[in-house]
Amino acid sequence: MMRRILLLLSAVALAAFAQKYTGPRPPQPDLLYIKHADHLVATEAVTAKEEKRTDETIYILDGASSSARTPLALPVFLLLANKLNPDSLGLYRLETREGHREVTLTAKQKAAGILLEVKHLDGNLYWIETGDSLDPGEYAISPEGSTQAFCFTVF
Repeated sequence: MMRRILLLLSAVALAAFAQKYTGPRPPQPDLLYIKHADHLVATEAVTAKEEKRTDETIYILDGASSSARTPLALPVFLLLANKLNPDSLGLYRLETREGHREVTLTAKQKAAGILLEVKHLDGNLYWIETGDSLDPGEYAISPEGSTQAFCFTVF
C-alpha cells in the first residue's frame, strides 16, 4: 500500500516537472520583458555611457526615469535569448541625478549586483526573477562587461 502511494506521488511529481510553459512569450529576442499576469511589458533598452575615474567607473543612462514601469517589488522577466547570455545578467539600482540615471562601480563592485535567479523554460526561453524584493526606484539589468542595459522603474 505504501509503495503504491509513493509510486503515485512520484508520477504526480514527474508530471508537474514535465509541464511546458504556456504563458505569454516575448515577441522580440534579446530584449527583457516584465511579466504582468498574461501580458508583457518591454524593458527600456539603452546603451550606457561609461566614464572611468581613478578607482571607479560611472555608467550614465539618458533620462530621469524609465518608460518601462512595474508596481511589482518582485518582478519576473522573460527573455527569448538569441545572442544574449541570461547567466551573465546583473541587476543594479540606479540613482537619478541632474536629469539622468547612473550607477557607480568600483573595481571590487564590478561583479556585485542584486541577485537574479535564471530558470530555463524551454528552447531559448528563460524566466528571470529577483532574489530579493526591490524598493521603489530605477533599475537596470545589464550583461557582464557590457554597456547594454535594460531599464525599468519599480513604483
